[in-house]
Amino acid sequence: MLDGKTIAFLVAPEGVEQVELTEPWKAVKQAGGTPRLVSTSPGRIQAFNHLDKADTFAVDDTVDEADPASYDGLVLPGGVANPDFLRMSPDAVRFAKSFFDAGKPVAAICHAPWTLVEADVVRGRTLTSWPSLQTDLRNAGATWVDKEVVVCTEGGNTLVTSRKPDDLKAFCQAVTDLFGDK
Repeated sequence: MLDGKTIAFLVAPEGVEQVELTEPWKAVKQAGGTPRLVSTSPGRIQAFNHLDKADTFAVDDTVDEADPASYDGLVLPGGVANPDFLRMSPDAVRFAKSFFDAGKPVAAICHAPWTLVEADVVRGRTLTSWPSLQTDLRNAGATWVDKEVVVCTEGGNTLVTSRKPDDLKAFCQAVTDLFGDK
C-alpha cells in the first residue's frame, strides 16, 4: 500500500502519451498514494493518444517551485514529444536527477528514459524502453534489454522501466510494488 506517499508525475506542457500518464496515476491512487502532476509550466498539460490530441490535465506543481523532498517517488510517462521537451529543460532534468541523488524510486516508460539520459543517471544500470532509444541508452552507459518490465537496483535507488503502452499492466504493478516498498 502507498498510504501517505506522494508520487510526482513529471510531464511536459504538451506531448505526454495519455494512457502512460493515466494508468500509472490510477494505480498509485488505487494503492492509496497521492499522485501529483509536475510540469515546466503552470495551468494545464495537453496529453496525446499517439499523434492525436486527447485530454488536458491540471498541473499541481511546477518544477522550478516543486521541492523534490516532498515526494516519495517519481513517474516519468512517455510519448515521443514529452521526454524530448523535458530533456531540454534544465529545471526538469534537475528535478528528475534529484530523485536519484536522494536514493528515491523512479519509474519510466516508453520514451521517458531520454530525460534520464540527459540527467546522466543511467550509466551502469539495466533498463528497457521504446526500442528506438536503445542506442541512446547504450551510449549513455546503460545496458538495454527488450523486456516488458525491468527492475534495476544498481546505483543506489530502484528504477523500474517498461517499453510501451502494451506493457502498462505489468508496469503499473511494478510501480505500486516499487513505491510500496520504500
